[in-house]
Amino acid sequence: MATTSERLAELGITLPTVAAPVAAYVPAVQVGNQVWTSGQLPFVAGQLPATGKVGAEVSPEDAADYARTAALNALAAIDALVGIDNVTRVLKIVGFVASSTDFGGQPAVINGASNLMVEVFGEAGAHARSAVGVAELPLNSPVEVEVIVEVAS
Repeated sequence: MATTSERLAELGITLPTVAAPVAAYVPAVQVGNQVWTSGQLPFVAGQLPATGKVGAEVSPEDAADYARTAALNALAAIDALVGIDNVTRVLKIVGFVASSTDFGGQPAVINGASNLMVEVFGEAGAHARSAVGVAELPLNSPVEVEVIVEVAS
């Protein structure tokens, strides 16, 4: 069975550099055999690829791609803390979508993050989840994603 690092390579995925915190927090913490990430924005090389509300300035399809990017940033934070090959299961994803007042497609947007976890971890990537529409996110980001994983003890 391939390691997670090998699976990422097979998929052509390189984890990004851990995104620098934009306030007073750390990217991830370990508690026992779990790692909890802080909310991750879809930074690419230190910049947001888009800003604004999903359903207005940002399309749902683009937002799903940004949710995937935010989830990659979460995996990078996990990797930096404990090593990605030590993840045994994805437990939960919490996704926030900055939504226009008439947008109700938050679950489809956060599928961008959820689908990535199943691609990378297979059955161990199936997880509990929340997809929440919000009025505003930090830096006017369209999405934010938190990830909780179990790691080998």
